[in-house]
Amino acid sequence: MTRVYDFLRLRWVMMAVSLVLIVGGVAGYFVRGGMNLGIDFTSGLVQQVQVQPADREVSIGDVRAALEGIEGLSIQSVGPAESRQFMIKVLAPGEDPSFQERVEARILNQLSGAFGPDSVTVLQSDFVGPRYAGELATQTLSILAVALLLILIYTAFRFRIIYAGAAVLCLVHDTLIMLGVIAVFRLEVTTTTVAAILTIIGYSLNDTIIIFDRVRENRSLMRDSDLGKIINTSISQSLTRTILTSMTTLLAIVTVYVLGSGDIKNFALNLMIGILVGTYSTVFIASPIALEWTRYGERRRKRRDVERYGKPAGAGVGAREAERVGAPAASPRRSEPGVPAAGRDAGIPAAGSRDAELPEERAPAAAHQGGTVPVTRVQPSRKKKKKKH
Repeated sequence: MTRVYDFLRLRWVMMAVSLVLIVGGVAGYFVRGGMNLGIDFTSGLVQQVQVQPADREVSIGDVRAALEGIEGLSIQSVGPAESRQFMIKVLAPGEDPSFQERVEARILNQLSGAFGPDSVTVLQSDFVGPRYAGELATQTLSILAVALLLILIYTAFRFRIIYAGAAVLCLVHDTLIMLGVIAVFRLEVTTTTVAAILTIIGYSLNDTIIIFDRVRENRSLMRDSDLGKIINTSISQSLTRTILTSMTTLLAIVTVYVLGSGDIKNFALNLMIGILVGTYSTVFIASPIALEWTRYGERRRKRRDVERYGKPAGAGVGAREAERVGAPAASPRRSEPGVPAAGRDAGIPAAGSRDAELPEERAPAAAHQGGTVPVTRVQPSRKKKKKKH
């Protein structure tokens, strides 16, 4: 027997925590000067170089000091420290046809002057133009919008529109908190960030769908239980699976973060943030949204029925049936088997009832009321005796 935890008791507290995180992320976005967009979403030069002087070790601080004076510069260490490989990114100020050649020559000259002409090797050099960066940003937003729309259609088809809306709101919640953390800590936003967001959307949706599927099963098994109890039971039944899956995934991602470098390291960090937020929202955000949305719909339906029919639907001709046929909802009337409506109105007892078996008891009451009731005595049946041969 699974122990049932009352997760919904904390729903308002957790929603308040989520609201604080989202507002804090928006405030951090403006305070920190917006997102730290990478070369992919702006424009500029990306170079991977290897610096190997024979007389000393080289750190990322030494490379940054050697390239001092170049505007829009960012440097990352690539691979293990002994490889001495660095990723150099320089943002382009605008449309400048000679930007790539000019900056490449300046980087090489400054590094050669600091570490020696034979100590610097350019391994890779790429340039992203402003037009490509703008198109990539537009395509990214379109991809996110289409993904959320397809998720809404899928969940609405598999469940109900309430659960579909709750799932999509939960995904928007995860994305906003994740972007807020990226903005506050000035993490670079690149194409790997977009890949991480899409991965987290799929991961969080999978957890949410599993719980909603369990809710659907338990609604048919626990017909007399309140929806809140059903949701708590469903989350408790899926809790072990949710924790084990999240912990296993986090172990793999932490390994990638520790051993990786450059964009891979940033990708792993974004995934760790998203997995934590997604697990939290699956338990404390998605299900409470579905619960409150369902209760709001029930209250609205009852209020509408009272306004139209004077009382909630559920007796006799229901409000939905009355609305369909254009008649007011009627109160139920218990029918007696074996007696037509006219007979019931005339007071004729139903066949097989106690009144039919004991007509003598009805006669005094009818006579007292001034009516004449014919009495028919029921003769006991005589069984034929079998002849003995």
